[in-house]
Amino acid sequence: MDPAAIASCIPGCERLDPDGVDRYQAAITIGMAAITGRYEGTVSIAEKIDGQSYRLLAEGQGRPGFVKGDVRITLRADVTESGDANTIVDVAGTVQVGGTIARLGQRLIGSAARMMQDRFFDCMRSKIDT
Repeated sequence: MDPAAIASCIPGCERLDPDGVDRYQAAITIGMAAITGRYEGTVSIAEKIDGQSYRLLAEGQGRPGFVKGDVRITLRADVTESGDANTIVDVAGTVQVGGTIARLGQRLIGSAARMMQDRFFDCMRSKIDT
């Protein structure tokens, strides 16, 4: 939950600054096909159960339009047959977009979100494993 570590793993993240308890001001540049834009907004953590789950609420605006996201993250233990302990991270969410990004990039949003999510978790995994 370290904002600096998280920001360094979010593709295109320029800043993630604390703005109260479990609230952050963010700036991110995202490119999808011919649509690239910078978004500024907020990210809040809600319904936090330490070590088990939390909800991320994000909203931002930029030249290409607006984005609102609601993501539930659940952590669960997994012990392999060899006795190694792992953490499984389940992620489920929705996103609402408007403006140019919605008109031109609607079909690309799901695949772009999955790609960003995969890059984020690969980066976080590398930080934890070292």
